[in-house]
Amino acid sequence: MSLVSMTGFAEAQGAHGTMRWRWEVKSVNGRSFDLRLRAPPGFDSIEPAARQLANGRFRRGNLQATLTLEPREGGSALKVDPDALAAAVYLAKQIAEQTGLPPARVDGLLALKGVIVQEEAAVSDPAQRAARDAALLETLATAFDALKRARRSEGARLGQHLRDMIEEIERLRREAESMAAAQPDALRARLTAQLQELMENPPVSQDRLAQEVALLASRADVREELARLHAHVEEARTLLTSGDAVGRKLDFLAQEFNREANTLCSKSADTALTRVGLALKHAIDQFREQAQNVE
Repeated sequence: MSLVSMTGFAEAQGAHGTMRWRWEVKSVNGRSFDLRLRAPPGFDSIEPAARQLANGRFRRGNLQATLTLEPREGGSALKVDPDALAAAVYLAKQIAEQTGLPPARVDGLLALKGVIVQEEAAVSDPAQRAARDAALLETLATAFDALKRARRSEGARLGQHLRDMIEEIERLRREAESMAAAQPDALRARLTAQLQELMENPPVSQDRLAQEVALLASRADVREELARLHAHVEEARTLLTSGDAVGRKLDFLAQEFNREANTLCSKSADTALTRVGLALKHAIDQFREQAQNVE
């Protein structure tokens, strides 16, 4: 199974009676799951069910679902909700009496949320409202399904890119492994030249030189780091083919990759090996950046 990306976009249109609408849903990467629902006043009742629809389809990502009502031909687009207006007027009178402030203006009252609503939202009959909400949620489910397909399609491309980067990391690891084998000889030659300059008379004994080289070689031994890098590469390959939601695991694995690459660079006693280590860090940074888009 392919990976699932956290980025995508989809839309769906629906209708109920004379009412027409459009849902637009989009998602970007996030550490957890979060849904933001944007709808005109009068549609708050659908939010709990909308969250259930999203929770059943997505595990991670910041989602935004926007409901847009399309104008109805031959009808009024806006109307006053009498109950909301009466409540606003009553509250304004109470505040004026308690504070002595001037009475609220009509334009201020009409600007309050819920006082002016789109005519389609002002459905007073419970059965009609329930039918309207069910139709809205059905369209939202269609949009969410389309978003899920878009995220899977993007995830397939992302997975191939991640596999290519894993192969690059393994190639650089093998290159570093071949260079690391020559580190003791390079250390011995460098140390011999340095000590001969400092102690030309008497010359440095071979035993003393061997001890110093052995000490430096042990400090510059990167075999454990290279072995762990190889283990991390195998784990990444397994995760990429598992078909599970592995975004968090890949992000953690990228941190482990980076830790070993940093240690490799700090232990390097050869310029060429250091260059490979830096190239390895660059490849790991690219891997981590892409892994953060995986669900």
